[in-house]
Amino acid sequence: MEPLEIIEASAAAGLAAVSITDHDCVEGCIRVIESGIPLPVKFLTGVEISTAPPGNFYHPGSLHILGYDIDVYDEPLNKELALLREARNRRTPLILERLEKLGIHISEDDVKRFAGGSQIGRAHVARAMKELGIVSSIDEAFKIFLGKNGSAYVEKKRIPCDAAIEKIIRADGVPVLAHPGLIETDGCEGLESLVKTLVDMGLMGIECFYPQHTKKQTAFYCQLADRYGLFVTGGTDFHGALNPNVALGRATGDFYVDYELYEKLVNRNRKKPPLLQDVTGQDQ
Repeated sequence: MEPLEIIEASAAAGLAAVSITDHDCVEGCIRVIESGIPLPVKFLTGVEISTAPPGNFYHPGSLHILGYDIDVYDEPLNKELALLREARNRRTPLILERLEKLGIHISEDDVKRFAGGSQIGRAHVARAMKELGIVSSIDEAFKIFLGKNGSAYVEKKRIPCDAAIEKIIRADGVPVLAHPGLIETDGCEGLESLVKTLVDMGLMGIECFYPQHTKKQTAFYCQLADRYGLFVTGGTDFHGALNPNVALGRATGDFYVDYELYEKLVNRNRKKPPLLQDVTGQDQ
């Protein structure tokens, strides 16, 4: 969906506020900001960055760090995101090469048709596979070919989580640990140990409300947020037609994110934490 389509759809769904948090990309947010039209909902800038887990923590994949209420024109942040996008662009041809070796021919043009001029990723490869009749669903494409254990999977470039957190803070944003329920940890103790490590790096929030979290998990994440003085956030991880079972702002069933969480985040004290004073030797 186009960024402004998301805004319009959010209003139609009765939402009061929405954030666009594309992976390693803020162009969608910029297009909303620079549209010049009155927005029917409150809009929060955002980004989602794939990061490498801390050295003392094992997780087979990325830790996703959300950056909310960021300055989308911040130069250091944009330079880092550009490097990640460049690496992502190199990744897609490698995936297509692996599919070719499996006897599955998909051209880059086939994939680009589903990207609409935006950043190309595995989801667009999956849509091309479905369109060409190679698989019957997006889930099947990821399960057999594109997911972590898939036969055409290619590892992606990640930046250290402390670097991502620092870049978000320098861009006046709020770094938030995304969907902790999807992170493989050694139970509650393992996740709390991870959160504590990230808090020491400057983490300021945790995504407690997420469609795949159980009520027990949500309660535990809220307890962690309270214990470590973190913002509580929530999101649906809406991906449009790629995941039609997740409705914008509503996900499935009775999922709900209170508007108060948005208000607390945007009305926060914007003074940068001691982390940056330690890094630079002076208050930025």
